[in-house]
This record gives sequence, structure tokens and C-alpha cells, in this order.
Amino acid sequence: MGSPSGAEKIRAAVRSVEEQGGDIAAALLMVDAADLEAVIHDQFDMAGAVLASGLGASPGAAVGAVCFTPDDAVDAYDAGIDVILVKDETSPEDVHGMAIAEGILTTRGGLASHAAVVARGWGKPAVCGAEAITVGEGCFTVGDVVVNAGDLISLDGTTGQVFLGAVSMGDKDEELPELDVLLGWADEVRAGKLGVRANADTPEDAVRAREFGAEGIGLCRTEHQFLGKRLPEIRRMILAATPGAEEEALTALEIVQKQDYLGLLVAMDDLPVTVRLLDPPLHEFLPSVEALVLSDALGELDVDGAELLAAARHWQESNPMMGTRGVRLGILRHGLYHMQVRALLAAAAEHQARGGSPHIEIMVPLVIDAREFELVRGWIADEVEVANAALDRPIEVLIGTMIETPRAAMCAGLIAEEAEFFSFGTNDLTQMTFGFSRDDVESRIVREYVARGLIDANPFETLDQVAVGEMVRSAAAAGRAVNPALKLGVCGEHGGDPASIDFFYRSGLDYVSCSPFRVPIARLAAAQAVLRNEPR
Repeated sequence: MGSPSGAEKIRAAVRSVEEQGGDIAAALLMVDAADLEAVIHDQFDMAGAVLASGLGASPGAAVGAVCFTPDDAVDAYDAGIDVILVKDETSPEDVHGMAIAEGILTTRGGLASHAAVVARGWGKPAVCGAEAITVGEGCFTVGDVVVNAGDLISLDGTTGQVFLGAVSMGDKDEELPELDVLLGWADEVRAGKLGVRANADTPEDAVRAREFGAEGIGLCRTEHQFLGKRLPEIRRMILAATPGAEEEALTALEIVQKQDYLGLLVAMDDLPVTVRLLDPPLHEFLPSVEALVLSDALGELDVDGAELLAAARHWQESNPMMGTRGVRLGILRHGLYHMQVRALLAAAAEHQARGGSPHIEIMVPLVIDAREFELVRGWIADEVEVANAALDRPIEVLIGTMIETPRAAMCAGLIAEEAEFFSFGTNDLTQMTFGFSRDDVESRIVREYVARGLIDANPFETLDQVAVGEMVRSAAAAGRAVNPALKLGVCGEHGGDPASIDFFYRSGLDYVSCSPFRVPIARLAAAQAVLRNEPR
């Protein structure tokens, strides 16, 4: 007989208590993350011949016809065909194709790439960084094998394997009431000790997260609200050449931002909603300079296109992940953060007027210094004061920051003098501490380093406790020493990794936040951390 399935292990754990009088703590420790993933996501029932391998960027299994552009994917979907979107890497321009795809396959990027983050948020299988694949015109190749548009492939987003043809799916348990029982026990064990929130950017994400048991939103990435059809709106603001053009773009953005925020607050009524002010890596949100130059050379650019090219060249950066991002863009375009805060407060006021209970936390991204945070905090506080002056019942707002740069971690005590909460952004903190470009090294350097024993694990998947973890622990301690009431959380992808969650609990954090589909895993892992480490 083979090993018991995830569903069988969950049923056995519940039976050990309900039928055999066993201990709840022992039952919770009988099940692990892989067991939960097996019942939450589709799985293949057998292995096929592996065509290529990459990073298992978002768990689950998918079968579909290959499409190379989001428009082709939508056309195939409309014709009733299941599709796999295959690209070198994805960007916000691709989300309409990603949204309808069964799975996503990229040749570049890692666990924190655009494709990986979006796929995990939507619960779609994704394999990233499959470097053996070369994407050509209407086909991709792996050695001598040619896979054409329309050919069937299969993805295992857990193992990172890609198969040629259709691999059969395993039977999925549609009803597993024992899972709810087990997670209910987990919630009782961790209650008041380690909370679990979700990273959710849209009302749909928030509804799904709450269904999975999230106790609030730990990270709303507002830049993800401008994907797809809204991309031109955020581009217009970034590329505005005059104050008037910038103000016009901000006015249009404020209208849609308010509706987005209102939907989030309704979905998470009476639970905390942490909104990160805009943090767009510019290369993901600006038009391709290379494509515009080619169009210009072909004589295809009109006057507006020529202006767009000039603006895109002005903002082009050699290393955009460490360039004009986060608070830096907010300071250069200071009307941006004022607009976002006004929209959020207007949404909260409307929700409250309808009888709702909004709990808002506003987070400033990518800070490096207490003075930088103090400046932006002042802007936020001014907008809160103006908004509350018009209300019979003021809206309580917490103002905090992401600790995601090594300098912020080292200066945590100074920043805590002004901040009401810290949320550790461990994706960027890992990237900057290691000096690893997270979109470039995972499939190549990290894999080799792990194989040679030079590092213990992929640090973007499981937190490096020696250096990155020490920054988290010391920053948490320094912040609490200055402000004992400081709320502490983590919103990087490590917030859904059991080994990392154990470390965060031991480091004194109040909550973890992760992708909606990882919330059940985080709930179980948080309870297991409490059981293994009590007393803290």
C-alpha cells in the first residue's frame, strides 16, 4: 500500500480525537502543509515524462493548450478551450490572459515574480523560471522537442515540473468536513497568540480569504488594483509631464480607488484592513521602451506615442526593483499618497454610514529612515484629520510601515517612535540582504547553491533565520522597546511557510499574512508553532 493521502491523514487526525479520545494537540501535529495543499489544490494522479522543470511557484495541477499571448488565451477560452499561458515573464499587461488560464508557465522569474505572486493570489498553478524552455514565434522548444501553440501541456505547480500532453488528474475530495474541524481546533490553540491574515488586493480576493478563515487583510498591494484595463490610468499619473496632467490623472484614480477600498472594507467588515500605499516597480507598469523605439523606427508613432516614448525614457531605470519605488515615488509625486488616503477614508466613511465597522491600517512601503517615514506620516495624519472633522464618529486609523530594507531594520527603534505597526516585507528584505535579484537567481544560482549545500534552502521560500531572520527578530525587539504597543506582522510570502511561521512566533510577531489559498496552511502552522514552543 502507498502512503496515506492528505485527506486520509486529516480524517485520521480527527478520528483520533472524536472516536478514540485522543489529544487535540497530538492530532494537530499529525498533519502537515503538504496534506492541506493536496486537498485544497488539484493534483495529478501519476507522473509523466518531464519535459522541463522550473520553480513550483503556485501549487496545484493544470492541463491546457499552449498560448503565447494573453489575447490568444482569451480567444481560446472564449472558444471553450482550457489554456496554459506561456511567456518569458508576465507583466500587468498580461493579466486578462492570466485570469482565464488554467495555469501559467514562464521561462524567467522566481517565487516573488509577477507571475508567481498573481498566480498564488488567484490559486492558479504556476511554474516559473523554466530556463530550459526557449520561446519562439508560435512555439517553444526544449532541446529537440518543439511545442506549438495549441498543443497540450501539463503543469505541476507544486513540484515545478512541465509535461508534454495531458496528465490525468487525481480524484479530489469535494467534501471534507474533517478539515474544518481540524482548522477549528487550530484556531482555538493559536487564539490571542498568532493571528493569520491574507494578502488581498481586490474585493474578490478578500471574500475568498475570509472564506478560508483569514482574520483581516495584512497586505493590500494597491498597485495590483491597476492591472489590466486600468493600467493606462496609473501610467498616465506616473508619466504626467505637467502638474495639471498629474492632477487630472489623480482625480480619475481617486474615483476607482474609493470603490476598490469600499469593496475590501465590506468584505472584511469589523476586521483590520492594511493598505500599502502604491509601490509599483516601474518596469512592470511603464510601456516597453524597446517596443516604442521599434515602432518609432517603423514610423508608427503618432504625437501621443512620441510623448509616451520620451516619458518612458525619462523614467527608465537600470535596476527598477531598487529604484523609484514605494515611498520614493510617493515623495516625488506627493499628490499620489494624498489621493490614496483620501479615497480610503472616503470609502471608510461610506461603509461606516451604512452601518459597517471599518478598521484601517495605512502602510508606507520601502522606507529607509525615520525622517522619511515621519514626512509621509504627517501627510497621512493631515488627511485623516480633515476627513474626521466632517464625521460624527471619527474613523480610527493606524499608521505604520513595511520593514523591508536592511537599513529600516537597523533603524527600527527610531522608526518605532512614530509608527503604530511594523509589517515585515520579507521578499525584499531577503533580496537586499543576500544581494540576490529575486527574479533572476532562483532557478539558476539558488538551485545550484542548495544542491551544493552552500545554503540550506531557497531563502525566498523558507526564511533565512541566520541573517534575514535576525533582522526581523532584532527589529521587532528594538521597535517594542521604544513602543510596547507596536503591532508586529509579516506580509512577505514567508507568511505562508510553516518553518518561517514557527520562527515568526518565536520572534514575538502578532500575525502572519499570506496568499488567500495559503491561509488554511498558515492557520495550522500557527497552531503547531504555539504547541511546539510554549511557553514563548
